[in-house]
Amino acid sequence: MASLYQNNKTWYVSVYIDGKRATKSLKTEDIIVANKLKPYAEYKLIAELMGFEKSNENLTFPQLVKRYLTQVRRSKNTQLIYQNVLKQHLAGKPLPTNPNSRGIHIRTINACWNWGLKNDLVKDAKKLPVDTRGEPRQRTYTKEELNLMFEHIEPIEFNRFVRFAYYTGARSGEIRSISEESLSNDSLSVIGKTGLRIIKLNSQSLEIIKGQGELWNYRKDYVTHRFKKEVRRLGIKNARFHDLRRTFGLNLIKQGMSIYKVSKLLGHRSVRTTEQHYAPLLTVEIEDFKL
Repeated sequence: MASLYQNNKTWYVSVYIDGKRATKSLKTEDIIVANKLKPYAEYKLIAELMGFEKSNENLTFPQLVKRYLTQVRRSKNTQLIYQNVLKQHLAGKPLPTNPNSRGIHIRTINACWNWGLKNDLVKDAKKLPVDTRGEPRQRTYTKEELNLMFEHIEPIEFNRFVRFAYYTGARSGEIRSISEESLSNDSLSVIGKTGLRIIKLNSQSLEIIKGQGELWNYRKDYVTHRFKKEVRRLGIKNARFHDLRRTFGLNLIKQGMSIYKVSKLLGHRSVRTTEQHYAPLLTVEIEDFKL
């Protein structure tokens, strides 16, 4: 009457009675544990199919979002992104027009629905049937643009922050609130997208923070808006703060540094991630060739 089956390594129990079928996740990848849980899950499913007991897990999307945000563990920065995206979606705001931002929103919303389905919290998921890959941004800065920024961005404290971001390849969120305790000789301990990571400090970045008593304590909005204001004033078009990080990686590769070392400096999970980011950029750097 009841059978076990595996989907994405997780064990499920399935019950079929009088032409009706019901399934329930056992939330385990261990077959021994699954077999122990099977009788209880089978009893619950039979009771539901026979009408003796009704499932109370058919959450509305707002209810699902609330449970999703409180029960799934993520890094602090990722959690904030998920909260903002789902809050906007619940408020009925349209998806962003920017392909990358649009892709992030769709992936986040669909991840919430998928979690609800996997844990039997919803009966029908209204996932967004849109291409979620987005178009990767490939903007990098020329040497002239970098010099213009480093010489003229104001105020001087923010100028130092911009230069430090480029010389380390760090994300804005990783260095906006660093402390002296996080500094150790030629490295910096920060909380990145995937948790704690070490940023290598070269002579240029060390020179910037050398003797600086108080390090930066910027908000994300301040960095974004101040940078956009300054680059517009300098006549640098289509510029974002994160493009400093992309330029850092590209210039190191062009100088001959191995993709493995660049991957470590950027704090990527794997070299494959680095290759995916920089392969399109490096295509235009290939010298002329004949067949």
